[in-house]
Amino acid sequence: MLDALKALFARHAETPAASTGTTADPHRRLKIAACALLLEMAYADDEFAPAERQHIEEIVGRHFALDVETTREILAAADRERRDAVDLHQLTSVVNRHYDEGQRMVLAELLWRVVYADGKLSEHEDYLAHKLANLLDLRPGYLSEARNRARK
Repeated sequence: MLDALKALFARHAETPAASTGTTADPHRRLKIAACALLLEMAYADDEFAPAERQHIEEIVGRHFALDVETTREILAAADRERRDAVDLHQLTSVVNRHYDEGQRMVLAELLWRVVYADGKLSEHEDYLAHKLANLLDLRPGYLSEARNRARK
């Protein structure tokens, strides 16, 4: 237990460049945290459909301007991070430190696009979207605005 806590604190003390072992991508930690939130949304309804995975790969690659191989590498790291995270604050705090309000709004829209990738909205997805909006410190109304844009 003590080793797990030490590892958790050590991981959060790392700078973005240190967490990757390279200086090639200093924002890798941010990309992983944002992708982990997208994956968490995809898993929220206990059905991670192939359409959702494909949609996430496409939006992550496009949003971060990554090639297919790098996108899959980031998503694999994000999935590990998502599973190992103690809570969502662990992920949203990284996003909040590096993204301004407009960028967090774009992330909220991407989260809604993941929700609608399989064509349906579950109670769990709706709950998680509202919880993430609070953790991402989005102003009231921004979540519904992002939802409306994602539906179009």
